[in-house]
Amino acid sequence: MSQESAQRPSDASMRAVMIVDEGSNPFEMGVATELFGLRRPELGLPWYDFTLCAATPAVRMHNGFFTMSRVAGLDAVDRAGTVIVPNRPDPQVPPDPAVLEAIRRAAARGARLMSFCTGTFTLAAAGVLDGRRATTHWRWAEEFTSRYPDVRLEPGVLFVDDGDILTAAGSAAALDLGLHLIRRDHGADVANAVSRRLVFAAHRDGGQRQFIERPVPAVPDASLAPVLAWAQARLDRPLTVAELAARAAVSPATLHRRFRAELGTTPLAWLTAERVTLACRLIERGELRMEAVARASGLGTAANLRAQMRRRTGLNPSAYRRRFGPATTVGGPRCPTT
Repeated sequence: MSQESAQRPSDASMRAVMIVDEGSNPFEMGVATELFGLRRPELGLPWYDFTLCAATPAVRMHNGFFTMSRVAGLDAVDRAGTVIVPNRPDPQVPPDPAVLEAIRRAAARGARLMSFCTGTFTLAAAGVLDGRRATTHWRWAEEFTSRYPDVRLEPGVLFVDDGDILTAAGSAAALDLGLHLIRRDHGADVANAVSRRLVFAAHRDGGQRQFIERPVPAVPDASLAPVLAWAQARLDRPLTVAELAARAAVSPATLHRRFRAELGTTPLAWLTAERVTLACRLIERGELRMEAVARASGLGTAANLRAQMRRRTGLNPSAYRRRFGPATTVGGPRCPTT
């Protein structure tokens, strides 16, 4: 299977551990186990060495639904390069001090830290988020900001990749962030293969809105999926909002409303983001001619390619190729990140 010029992760980062704390949500634990703990021989590459650990030999899960026993101790955190911290069912209850100390040790030695949902509170309580970008569940965003004003909270997005600290907004967004990390470590083709096995969307951009506040319509709107798929197959061509609306058999104004409601963005912004994502993939696969990348992605000119990639990734095409092109082996955030 092609790995789309994946950046080979270090042996340390492939040792992943999730801390299970008193009251942890079984769903988040299941997400981490599914993504990082299952063997995937069909991929033909080394997978993560995944471990569950806790501060005590037995841990009661959320609402006492069941008790986890015979998991590893917190010393497993000291051997891991990727550490997933537990969520807080009630963020006002302080985390276990032993858990916080294990997180601090991991951060001090450069381990990659990840949180799901209110696990951001656990990271912040450990003191590793000051001055860093992060997100958390929208319900707790105001509480988080008041308690941890030094953290650069981005409350409206699905997840934030801040390099060695990654945070997801909610339980379902944990899947998005986990697939994003797999994509970062192994490339888009591998992440797509994992998402197909999960029967889950391969990629939702981290900047997508967390939730939609609108009443359920009496007659559900037709899905945008057909027109999105149609446009994605034609990114090398000029596409207008009017053409997308005609394809969806709605007016441009209605199309704008549906994009805002379902995707939290405009049709034009979505198109541009898709074009930049395609340009990134072409560069990762080894295309050296920037004019060819610009044409194939529908960005038109090398100048527009440079401007849009810098805006979306913080890197110009040459810098992106040096970091993520076929010959590179250094890991890092891939395009696009939030």
